[in-house]
Amino acid sequence: MSDREHRLGVSEINLVSRHLKLDSNDKTAIEAAVADIDQLYGLDGVSYDEKKRMLHFSYDASRICIDCVEEILNKHAVAISHNLWNRFKEEHYRFVDQNVKDNATHEPWSCHQTSPSSKRKP
Repeated sequence: MSDREHRLGVSEINLVSRHLKLDSNDKTAIEAAVADIDQLYGLDGVSYDEKKRMLHFSYDASRICIDCVEEILNKHAVAISHNLWNRFKEEHYRFVDQNVKDNATHEPWSCHQTSPSSKRKP
């Protein structure tokens, strides 16, 4: 566990980091999109590297997913790069986000537990 404070709504156990390359050159649209993304509940942080045209963000995957971020980018007409590596990462991110969300709501069980009606003492 780290000693870093996280934003409200962010659990460190469900925290994921994402990196997407953007195709847009419109600086004002990117800044507006980053400002909107920064307001999402469950987001821990977002930044944009102009030199590499890379959007870096981290969030609690049990609360939001990459699709929420992509919605905001589309709303501001900021295009995500469609190269093979970026598409592969997007699909992997979706898979992991869904997996984290499913595991966060899953009730753990064990077949080695004694039943409550059992009279055996542990």
